[in-house]
Amino acid sequence: MCKRLKVSKSGYYDWQGRAPSARDVANVALLEKVKAIHPMSDATYGVPRIRAELLDAGVVASRKRIAHLMREAHLQGVSRRRGYTVTTQRNSKERPAPDLVKRQFVATGINQLWVADMTYIPTWAGFLYLAVVTDVYSRKVVGWAFGVRMTADLVIAALNMALLTRKPESVIHHSDQGSQYTSVAFGQRCKK
Repeated sequence: MCKRLKVSKSGYYDWQGRAPSARDVANVALLEKVKAIHPMSDATYGVPRIRAELLDAGVVASRKRIAHLMREAHLQGVSRRRGYTVTTQRNSKERPAPDLVKRQFVATGINQLWVADMTYIPTWAGFLYLAVVTDVYSRKVVGWAFGVRMTADLVIAALNMALLTRKPESVIHHSDQGSQYTSVAFGQRCKK
């Protein structure tokens, strides 16, 4: 093995019997302090808060050093940052509907103008998607639908609910023109 790694036998035996370096000893002591702080925070503290706790205790260590030790010990904090999902994905192949309201979201009565959008809700099991149709005049949600995928069926279900609850004679349906709203299936449902 020494020949393969191009290390002298005496160097290998010297390394094997050598005491740990001062840095290794300091890292072991620092890791013990990190391991004591981490469970006290219910395993939620990450590197910045662990470092702040160490500084309060008078222990100075760099962020990178603490991060390295936590990674090696498989310790991880909980991030409050939410995942990010893009809900408006324009389909360049589909032609969007014309903007009939010219960005003037004003109505003088119910069932004149509906606005629709889709959003996501982060859960422990992943994202849920919510499609909503709102009457601009009353500001009431007139249709909604939940789903696990962002599909045209989801926005059609929200539109169907709005149509069943309000039964409008004619209404302008305005959306962000994402791919679900420019799909063939949604266009056909709007024509009906």
